Amino acid sequence: MKAFTKHKYGGPEVLQLQEVEKPEIKDDCILVKVSANSANPADWHILRGEPFFARFTFGLFKPKDKISGADFAGIVEEAGNNVTHFKVGDRVFGETLKGGAFAEYTCAPANVCALMPEGIDFKVMATVPIAGVTAFQALITHGKLKAGETVLINGSSGGVGHFAVQIAKAYGAKVSAVCSDRNLDFVKNLGADEVIPYDKENIHQHKEKYDLIIDTNGNLNHEDFVRMGRRGVLVGFTSIGHMMLVLFKSAFSKFPLAQFTAVANTKDLEILASLIQNEKIKVHIEKTFPYKKIPEAIGYIEAMRTKGKVAMVWEGIKEE
Repeated sequence: MKAFTKHKYGGPEVLQLQEVEKPEIKDDCILVKVSANSANPADWHILRGEPFFARFTFGLFKPKDKISGADFAGIVEEAGNNVTHFKVGDRVFGETLKGGAFAEYTCAPANVCALMPEGIDFKVMATVPIAGVTAFQALITHGKLKAGETVLINGSSGGVGHFAVQIAKAYGAKVSAVCSDRNLDFVKNLGADEVIPYDKENIHQHKEKYDLIIDTNGNLNHEDFVRMGRRGVLVGFTSIGHMMLVLFKSAFSKFPLAQFTAVANTKDLEILASLIQNEKIKVHIEKTFPYKKIPEAIGYIEAMRTKGKVAMVWEGIKEE
C-alpha cells in the first residue's frame, strides 16, 4: 500500500510517499481503508519533534512510528477480536495520535473511532476527530459549560476554534469570539453573539467578564484569565515558555484553570457526529488537497492562518 513515511525529524519535506506493508489487524482494532485525512497542528509538531520533550513519547533521536497522520475517515476492511460495534463495510472516522493515518490503510483502536452520519462526506468527517474532540472536551469535559453561561473563545476561526463556537452555541451558551478583523464575518456566521477583532482591540486590556474562557490560540496571560473569566481552559500554546509561565502562576492561584491534551473516544465522536447530522455544526473546509500533496497540506496549516480545516482525499474515492 502507499503511505507517507518519515525516518527523521524535520518539516513536511521529510515525508516520503512509499510502498509499505499493509498493517495487520490487531485485537480491539479495526482495519480501515482510508478515504480522507485532515491536517492538524499536532501533525507538524510530531513531524518536527517539537516541543522536544514530546520526543520521549515519539522517539528521542528519530521517529518510532514511521507513518504519519492522525485524523482519518474511511471504510472498515476488517474487525479484530473483541470488536463488537463495527463491522466490515461500515463508514467510520477516528484518530490515532501515534500516527499511521496518512496511508491507504490504517489499523486503529476501535475505541477511538465512531460511525459516520448518513449522507456526510468522508472528507468532512475526516476533519472532525482531533479539532472537534479538543473543542468539545475543552468546553464540556473540562470547562463544564452550562446552558445560559457566557464563554469567550480566543482563536475562534481556526480548526478547534470554529468547532468551539458552534458547540458552545449548541449547548446554549452566549458566545464572544476573538479573531482577526478579516475573519469577523466568518465567525459571526458560525453563530458567535459577539466578535472581538484582536487587531482592533487589545484583548489583554479587555474588561468584560465571562463564565468560561477557552484559549485555543495560547497567547492569553494568567492575568487575562483572572481578569476576564470565572474559570478557564488552556488549549493551544504560542510557545512552551509562555504555556509553562501560565501554568506556573496557576499553581499558586485559586483561579480554576485547566490544561489538557484531548484523547478521542467513541462517545465524544458520536456526539460530534450527531451535532453534524442535525446541522448544529457545519464544518468549514478551507482547502482540499489530493493525497499526493499531504506534505503541502501540512505546510499550509503550519502557517497558522487556516480558516476552519484542511482536508486531504485519496484517489478513487467517491463522496456520498
